[in-house]
Amino acid sequence: MKFLVSVPASTANLGSGFDALGMALALHDEVEVTSAEAGFLSITVEGAGSGDVPLDETHLVVRAVRATGYTGGLALKCRNAIPHARGLGSSAAAIVAGVVAGFTLTGRESDTDALQIAAEFEGHADNAAASLFGGVVVAWSEGERYRAVRMDADARVRPFVLIPSQESSTKTTRGLLPAEVPHVDAAHAAGRAALAVHALTRDPSVLLAATEDRLHQNYREPAWPDTVRVINDLRKLGVPACVSGAGPTVIAFGDLPAEVDTHGFDVRRLDVDASGVRVRPLD
Repeated sequence: MKFLVSVPASTANLGSGFDALGMALALHDEVEVTSAEAGFLSITVEGAGSGDVPLDETHLVVRAVRATGYTGGLALKCRNAIPHARGLGSSAAAIVAGVVAGFTLTGRESDTDALQIAAEFEGHADNAAASLFGGVVVAWSEGERYRAVRMDADARVRPFVLIPSQESSTKTTRGLLPAEVPHVDAAHAAGRAALAVHALTRDPSVLLAATEDRLHQNYREPAWPDTVRVINDLRKLGVPACVSGAGPTVIAFGDLPAEVDTHGFDVRRLDVDASGVRVRPLD
């Protein structure tokens, strides 16, 4: 069996929707998967992570394949376009690629179990759900079960990202968050997260207010001060902007004003990916 898995990048949080809101972006990793005899494993990696990621059973795609119950041999050719450790869901994309590959190898359709397996790797489902389903997602957990709903992004939602060369560890940036936040900030987050769903799917004109955050960005500023500077500069000019996931990438909407200093950032216009992960048979 031979097939190609294409999985989109994702942005999460989108302001105050911490660990709950996600959106798929049209930047794709591809994994060419070939089944083989038991005990055989071959992995090649091109692009992001080449020379850095392991090429054995500890490779994240392989681990995700194994989590589906597939125990046979594998040959993987990974072509990675999603930057690693930048807040664009590279790890979730790898996990989703592996889970979907495992389901395909075992003759199963991707279903709610695919999300469950993928989300268990990271402990939250926002990035994984976006990469699986595409569009805009709201993710949550019920006990030990992960859930998500998908919505279409409004056609007027025009995201762009500013990707710095600096990497960021999710584990490190989560360590900067306080154990508790003031009630007023929690209430603010609830209102803005709800508004973000409306803004992203119905009315982008309110994205500036919808992406205002009090839960995590200011606490994480020591990890990436230039990211926060760019966000503040954009927002002062009326451009909705926030940290993408655990950073340090900035996600913004609309157009980039010429007066914003983006030195050190790779600016890219990325459409919303409406399809999510795709599998294509190969001859």
